[in-house]
Amino acid sequence: MNNKLYVGNLAYSVRDNDLEQAFSEFGNVVSAKVMMERDSGRSKGFGFVEMSSDAEAQAAIEGLHEQPLGGRKSVLPASAAASVATTAAAVSAAAVKAASVAVSAVAAIVTKHSDFAVFPGRAAC
Repeated sequence: MNNKLYVGNLAYSVRDNDLEQAFSEFGNVVSAKVMMERDSGRSKGFGFVEMSSDAEAQAAIEGLHEQPLGGRKSVLPASAAASVATTAAAVSAAAVKAASVAVSAVAAIVTKHSDFAVFPGRAAC
């Protein structure tokens, strides 16, 4: 089992120290990190906690899954394998969203400047 856990559905007010405090009840917390928006500094609503052993990680999953943390029920996958899968899905969704935003931005620029013609291998104005 992996002792690094994904923690989802966090209230936007939850910070690293809040995660560390909640998980320390179940063992030694190696690290606790709430993921933050780079531009706004606002929480993304999920984070990661690394426990010092697999047994402590499992105890934390069993003790904190769907328990209130910062006013919302925290979500911890039932196993580390599920945690990795959930993390991969979250990262994939974020990448798809970023790509979609980039394509939309380019389309808006091209539409705004309709005199801009694109040819294979080069651009002409």
